[in-house]
Formats: sequence, structure tokens, C-alpha cells
Amino acid sequence: MAVKVLVVDDSGFFRRRVSEILSADPTIQVVGTATNGKEAIDQALSLKPDVITMDYEMPTMDGITAVRHIMQRCPTPVLMFSSLTHEGARVTLDALDAGAVDYLPKNFEDISRNPDKVKQMLCEKVHTISRSNRRFSSYASTLPAVTTTSSSPVSSLGAARASAPLPTRQPTLAPAASNSPAPKRKAYKLLAIGTSTGGPVALQRVLTQLPANFPAPIVLIQHMPAAFTKAFAERLDKLCKINVKEAEDGDMLRPGLALLAPGGKQMMVDGRGMVKILPGDERLNYKPCVDITFGSAAKSYGDKVLAVVLTGMGADGREGARLLKQGGSQVWAQDEASCVIYGMPMAIVKANLADAVYGLDDIGRHLVEACV
Repeated sequence: MAVKVLVVDDSGFFRRRVSEILSADPTIQVVGTATNGKEAIDQALSLKPDVITMDYEMPTMDGITAVRHIMQRCPTPVLMFSSLTHEGARVTLDALDAGAVDYLPKNFEDISRNPDKVKQMLCEKVHTISRSNRRFSSYASTLPAVTTTSSSPVSSLGAARASAPLPTRQPTLAPAASNSPAPKRKAYKLLAIGTSTGGPVALQRVLTQLPANFPAPIVLIQHMPAAFTKAFAERLDKLCKINVKEAEDGDMLRPGLALLAPGGKQMMVDGRGMVKILPGDERLNYKPCVDITFGSAAKSYGDKVLAVVLTGMGADGREGARLLKQGGSQVWAQDEASCVIYGMPMAIVKANLADAVYGLDDIGRHLVEACV
């Protein structure tokens, strides 16, 4: 059965191009379009699409407010389009907190010049997030109400933020049960966390549970564009008791500090506790790549690493986790029930590399218990 998609954007050109790209895939059906957030809500209620693509800056009602209403009234996976700017990154992170699953950079030049690449990326995203429908059933009764609208996209966005502050901890996405025992306590020299789709919200929920005196240095690898990682690090730093910053070449690992791998580049650690930031290799699919950071940690710290693989598409992190396990380190995976996309953790579990499998809301607590 074809995936039904609702396309929402105030630009007629962009609506047409996105609709054309999606309609060219015989397994995707564009069932409707909308020009603003209010129309998007009405169309979502009447058409019941499997996926919604959403712009954030629109007249009458902006995309973030629309996402909040949709999550309350007819929870549906939303793919946001965002600009590759610092402000675009901040707005996209707000949209993910509101309930959107994933995002794509909104680049008109790419749509015009690289239609094959754009088509492949967009269609893959739509198919992937359409399979995450189960994640949304719990949002209807738990997300805060939003009633403010405006004819101005900018003032509407500000009003939405003011009327419905973003929670620092979102409700449980699905009941999570784990057969894994409580972790054993150990003096780890490094905590390394890798993630992709669904990762921004997942990392926020894990890291906000850590105390300011958390004893292990932390490195974070989130698949994210270069323009987004600085804004994401700033957001986490404001919400968490620990410090969080975008990693720079030469940064030193220290307890209570989480270093986020910069988008478009690769992050490695050495035995002296120094971070190395390298250019992104075009031969690699992911920049940053979890495997590269995990592999360097395995080489530098032997059995003193605790690695965690959270929600995400693909299998990045599996080979790095294999190296960590060979050196005697511990690897945890997020359980399927609490994942947005059970791809990366599933790769760990299927390769028999997981020492423990925990629900998202349990991981932060177990990290505190495990690290001494």
C-alpha cells in the first residue's frame, strides 16, 4: 500500500516540486497540499495521511504550532523542512520537541540542480518515518495545548513559544520493558553516545538526568548538518546540569562536560584525553560518524569506555561497538519500544554486541548508577 503524504508549504513552487518528486515514486501518494498551518491541521484530520512534510515559516499559523495541534488531535509523523542557518537549526529543534520526527534542509538550488539526489533522500525519509507511526499514539493526551495563532509567521512563532514552553522532558513514547539487569559500577574514562533520527529529543532526555558532578567525560555523535550542531549544543547546555559544547580541535575531555561532534566533520579521541576534529571524508556516509569516534575510543581507552547507541536509521556504530567489545568495554542499546527508528540499536542487538538494552527513560538513571 502506498504511503499517503500531505505536503504543507506556503510556496507554490516548493509544494509543486515536493509533490512531483514524491509522486514519481509509485509507492508514495500525495493525498493533499496545504498553504499554512491551519490548513495543515484541517487536511490532516480529513485526509489522515501517513506522513506530513511541513515548512515552519508560514502565514496564519506557523509550522511548529501546527505540529503541536496535529500531535494532539491526529498524531502523524512530520518531516520538517528547515533552512541551513543557526536560526533555522533552533526552529527545527523546537519542531522536534513539538513532535516532528525528522527534518531535511530546504535548499531550492539542490531541488533544481540535483533532482535525483533530492528525490532519493526525500523518498527514503518519507518511507522511514512512515514506519514510526506507533511512536505518536501517546502524544495526543500529553503535549501542552496551543491556542495562539497570528497572521504574522514571525510573531506566531514567538507566541507559540511563549504560550507553550517546551518541556525539558517529554512524555514516554511507548511502554518500555527491559530484561537487562542493573548495570555494574565501574570507573569509566569515557561515556560515548551515538544516535541519528530521533536523537535530539533522546539525547535531551538522557542528558538532563545526569548530575553536574557526573564523573566521566562524555562525547556525543549525532547525525546532523554543520549548521545545526552549535545550536543543538547550546540548547543542551541550557537544559542540562552538565556542560555541553560543540567540540573543537584540541578540546580536552573532562568530567561533567559533553562534547558534541561538529556536523560535517569527524571526531576522534586520544589517550591523552584530547579531541581531534578532522575534515569530513566524502567516502563516508555520515559526517560525523559514530563508528569513527567509537573506534578511536576503543584504541585509546581499552576496557574503560561505556558506549550507548540510541535511536536512528542505519547501522552506524555497529563496527565501532565491535571494536569496543573486543577491548572489553561495555555497550548499551536503546530498546525498540522507545525508539523513533529502531535501526542503529537493532544493528547492535542483532550483532550480539549489547551488554544491556534499556528503555530511553531508564538510560540516564542507569548511567548515574554505572559510573563511579
